[in-house]
Amino acid sequence: MREIWDKARSLMQGFCRVCPRCDGRPCAGQVPGMGGQGSGSSFFNNITALEKVRLNLRVLHQVRSPKLESDFLGLKLALPVMAAPIGGVNFNMYKDGEETDYTDAVARGCLEAGTVAGLGDGAAPQITAASYATLGKIAGQGILYFKPWDNETVLTKMARLKGLNVPMVGMDVDAAGLITLALMGQPVSPKPVEDLRAIISTLDVPFIAKGIMTPDEAKLALQAGARAIVVSNHGGRVLDHTPGTAEALPAIAAAVKGRLKILVDGGVRSGVDVLKMLALGADAVLIGRPLAIAAIGGGAAGVSRYLRKIKDELASAMIMTGCAGVEDASSRILI
Repeated sequence: MREIWDKARSLMQGFCRVCPRCDGRPCAGQVPGMGGQGSGSSFFNNITALEKVRLNLRVLHQVRSPKLESDFLGLKLALPVMAAPIGGVNFNMYKDGEETDYTDAVARGCLEAGTVAGLGDGAAPQITAASYATLGKIAGQGILYFKPWDNETVLTKMARLKGLNVPMVGMDVDAAGLITLALMGQPVSPKPVEDLRAIISTLDVPFIAKGIMTPDEAKLALQAGARAIVVSNHGGRVLDHTPGTAEALPAIAAAVKGRLKILVDGGVRSGVDVLKMLALGADAVLIGRPLAIAAIGGGAAGVSRYLRKIKDELASAMIMTGCAGVEDASSRILI
């Protein structure tokens, strides 16, 4: 992994420092880029909120080979982790990168590791085009998250997925606050429940609403017909001074767990972090920046290698907390 990180650091100069501790402090305000909005506190809060979660050590049990496999709305996952949708290589990551090379690397690396990638939609046409192209190459084994464009635009974009057999689609509704989209004059805005319901009613696959940070909005997503949500502050890139996702997750899980599948992103850097998020109420976890860096520094092999690291760390943490399967990760393992 050190070689992969070193190569990424060289390629991403001016966009990302590939810091040993990726917490948003050195890159605060660097949007476009890999930083967080304004002071960077929302990015930093994701890290610190997760670090404050503590695990109980338990070793008087028979767990030796924990079961990491899970089912997410029919998707069979070798571990409860997927790649978060990140795009815009040329203005967020490195100037000479090819969008399709990047999306191919993330998607193929995830498949090699037994999971799937979230792919992005964006202001620049090459972002969405690359996602469609990659989905075509991998027989639709990925999830495309659309931006909150007007309904006509969203439906036109979604129509292009027909025949690709994607298992589900999503929308990062919080992208309404992205500076990059505003700079490019793109017509995005928050989504009223009735607009979201109108989009979801046209689909024959599950819909994921990404960017939910409060219990009331989780309930609204359920009312609109979503089958899953992502507890996310968009990596701290859309609103300064939000809480970390690990702070928001328990109340949301208390409100909708069992009625909606719950994903979460924000500050996940290890398999121990994954276990913490599961214990706080998530069904699975999205990882963003680290997988983007792994893709740039090591291609599909880098992504797969990073996910193997996460998988090994998660298995070890499950053994040391007495979790025979991911379903055993609950508040009982937290202090």
